[in-house]
Amino acid sequence: MSTFVLLTRVEPAAMSQHDPLDLERRVKTAVAAACPRVEWRESFVILGPYDYLDLFESPDSETAAQVSQIVRREAQAHTEVWPAVTWEAFKRQMAA
Repeated sequence: MSTFVLLTRVEPAAMSQHDPLDLERRVKTAVAAACPRVEWRESFVILGPYDYLDLFESPDSETAAQVSQIVRREAQAHTEVWPAVTWEAFKRQMAA
């Protein structure tokens, strides 16, 4: 499994029309149904150009992209998904 960072900015209209907890439920239900091997690690509300930062593990980039598309659709949001390497894995790579 690989780690991915998902940055999400929810459209203002979606925030005013939907309860954020309802959006979360919709996203989690849709991701669980479409991508059962994805494991959510952590979610953060952040200040800045994005509303949320999520860390999840996915078997591959295609599945991570699918997660991003589900969030876009269900939450009416702009997303960016990035692969991430732990510091320990990076150090191992550098030592090889």
